[in-house]
Amino acid sequence: QVQLVESGGGSVQAGGSLRLSCAASGYTYNIVRMGWFRQAPGKEREAVATFYTPQVSTYYVDSVKGRFTISRDSAKNTLYLQLNSLKPEDTAVYYCAADTRNLGSWIDPAKYNYWGQGTQVTVSS
Repeated sequence: QVQLVESGGGSVQAGGSLRLSCAASGYTYNIVRMGWFRQAPGKEREAVATFYTPQVSTYYVDSVKGRFTISRDSAKNTLYLQLNSLKPEDTAVYYCAADTRNLGSWIDPAKYNYWGQGTQVTVSS
């Protein structure tokens, strides 16, 4: 089992920045990728970015490229998401996810088998 706990959400004005953290515990050595997803009210959960732990490679959806940065501190078993140049459309609950199987596309939330509780990010115009 893997446990994930997010922190760092909050309310900011457009153009501002936030840093989200996701602390992982348990059988973390099985994790092959960790990602950030978000879900706005009335919308489906969507991928934001993912970090492949063995290769140390990262992927982003087009809407956040150049604004968000995913990183991981392996010593602390913590995943981060730096959110810069925030826009009102970035408002959502942000979830951290971990996958120990690597069975499908990184953008598909169904392919991740562990989830955090989520943290709210609100961007006002």
